[in-house]
Amino acid sequence: MTDEKRTAGVLAGIVVADFGRILAAPYLTMMLADLGADVIKVERPGAGDDTRGWGPPFAGGQATYFQSVNRNKTSVALDLRSEEGQRYARELVRRADIVVENFRPGTMAKFGLSYEEARRINPGLIYCSLSAFGGGTGAELPGYDLLIQAAGGLMSITGDGKPTKTGVAVVDVLAGLHAAVGVLAALRHREATGEGQLVEVNLLSSLLAGMVNQSTAYALADVVPTALGNRHPSIAPYEVFATADRPLAVAVGSDGQFVSLCRAIGAEHLVEDPRFIDNTTRVAHVEVLAVELGGILTTRSAADWAALLTPLGVPCGPVNDMAGAFALADSLGLRTRIPPETGLPPLVASPITLSRNPVRYASAPPELGSGTDRIRAWLDEASAG
Repeated sequence: MTDEKRTAGVLAGIVVADFGRILAAPYLTMMLADLGADVIKVERPGAGDDTRGWGPPFAGGQATYFQSVNRNKTSVALDLRSEEGQRYARELVRRADIVVENFRPGTMAKFGLSYEEARRINPGLIYCSLSAFGGGTGAELPGYDLLIQAAGGLMSITGDGKPTKTGVAVVDVLAGLHAAVGVLAALRHREATGEGQLVEVNLLSSLLAGMVNQSTAYALADVVPTALGNRHPSIAPYEVFATADRPLAVAVGSDGQFVSLCRAIGAEHLVEDPRFIDNTTRVAHVEVLAVELGGILTTRSAADWAALLTPLGVPCGPVNDMAGAFALADSLGLRTRIPPETGLPPLVASPITLSRNPVRYASAPPELGSGTDRIRAWLDEASAG
């Protein structure tokens, strides 16, 4: 195998017709683009994806929100309400391997681009629909990430004292990740059988699946979890403590780690205390344990404690801001930003490392409609042929 083949994107040759907007669908299609797929992003003329205007902050004249999920794509401006726009869209669907959309259920049908219509045009098509509450009874319900976090229970277990959302649209990201797995599974099925299929992912189900132990506590044991701040419902000590200067996260996941923690900070008496003898008893007496540990941890800085405990295998570390998080990654030799030799802005890099088919960084997030003429010419040529 040549070097060129070894470094080609694993999805090279796959064409994605991307009708997605906002976050969940664009996150999915960016992952496919990073892996080598040719992603053609269909946008509204004059306006484009809503996130083009979601700022501040802006960088290089574009909202950083839009830039976070739209690299390696070609932007095509098509008015899907017009006959001409629908004609080009249908030709794009005919040429595509994958269609991705996250309009409200029923919207694509208004454009003549429903799954049923699309598969008549292209029987081998993989058609991925993302929605907020599914295509059944919940089809008419609008859904942004905040609403799903509220309705889906995440806000009820986040924060301390009042319902709190996470600091990022984590449900959209979860849905995009689940959709990526579904699309890749459908691609594998098509390779084996030649058959396309419909892939459906909704944000509410993605959140319930993504809440793993918390949602399963209810599903299996009828336990309704509540917000515990930075504590864990099943592990102790597993929370944030004050130190002499800044907060320190301590995540003790085993009895051995607890023994190491206590001995290192001079709290050997806690090891034999029957209230803390194992994880179950520590969870039952977490308030008392927090007072015991907290009184000691305030005597030194977070960096001092981390330097003492980390070599002993006790998971802990200061609470960083975003600058501190990137600095930590840099100190560990992790490539978290697109390297400058690509000539692209220093966007956040893909976390996926493939030894044979590394992710690619071919182009910056596109200007609205910058690929319209080229893609239309390609579609006209394909249609004529």
